[in-house]
Amino acid sequence: MASIHDVAQRSGVSTATVSRALRGLPNVSPVTRQRVQEAADALGYIPSPSASGLSSGRTGAVAVVVPSLTRWFFTEVVEGVDAALRVEGYDTFLVDLAVRPGERERLFSHTLLRKRADAVIALGIRFTGAERSELRSLPVPVAIVGAPLAGLRGIGVDDAAVSRSAIQHLVDLGHHRIAHVGGHDRFGLDRSVADLRERAWRAELRDRGLPLLDHWFASGGFLLPQSKAAALTMLQRPDRPTGVFAGSDEMAFGVLLAAAELGIRVPEDLSVVGIDDHSWSAAFHLTTVRQDPHEQGAAAAAMVLAQLAGTPPPIAPIAAPHELIVRGTTAAAARSRRLPADRDA
Repeated sequence: MASIHDVAQRSGVSTATVSRALRGLPNVSPVTRQRVQEAADALGYIPSPSASGLSSGRTGAVAVVVPSLTRWFFTEVVEGVDAALRVEGYDTFLVDLAVRPGERERLFSHTLLRKRADAVIALGIRFTGAERSELRSLPVPVAIVGAPLAGLRGIGVDDAAVSRSAIQHLVDLGHHRIAHVGGHDRFGLDRSVADLRERAWRAELRDRGLPLLDHWFASGGFLLPQSKAAALTMLQRPDRPTGVFAGSDEMAFGVLLAAAELGIRVPEDLSVVGIDDHSWSAAFHLTTVRQDPHEQGAAAAAMVLAQLAGTPPPIAPIAAPHELIVRGTTAAAARSRRLPADRDA
């Protein structure tokens, strides 16, 4: 098996230059980089990650910290991160925070994030104060996907704007009785996401002079079964809503299943809109506000790669794009389903 010394001898440079050239590090001319790569290809040389780390001071790996490995959004982000990093020769390893509190604290303070990773990307996590301080103190680039953290680079949708887009769609269709299925989950998601979407719903209805009843809010916990159970209770009331804004597509799926179980027609009797454009949303014909977690992951990877290359982007959150996708779960409100007060509004 060829060694780095063989590649150095064949290309006529030092082993340090071979390492820098094959790792894509600066201060290597394009001509030398090509000569080294051709020598490595001819000899069938594959750099050792540990050896590269010794010569460059880097591990060639980026840690991706997630609150759960079972959620669609996180999976899409991780795939976007990994695809972008692999193009640049970096590996990805996952740090799952769905652990007991004591173990979670150990993960953040452990050398795992300080010595094994060249950079850290954290996804939509409800960080404690100590964890936020730990992230800011890391001696490696850090990027956040989801709700922003002061002093750190990141990307995520504007949750208030996304919510307004969904509610505006229902209002444009003549819906005046609009409920919200939202609420926090138990997987450590940043609570500000759910809070911002709920606050936007309440503010939009108040600003438009539309009825806002406490029982038109239900906690779905970002989970389909819990959302279905909450919607079953809400939709059996005599003053049930004609439109439902769900804080995620998975919660919208639960609403749709509850409506079907109760014999409520969608969209004739009930319109439902979600957020995400989940991979199942087209199959459910769900109207939703699309975001692209795969692209958000790639953008976060680009942030840390730029810092590793010595060209750090500004420390400011980037608003990811969103787009209303109209499918078959929304339609004009039936006039017979409006309350007398709604007709006067």
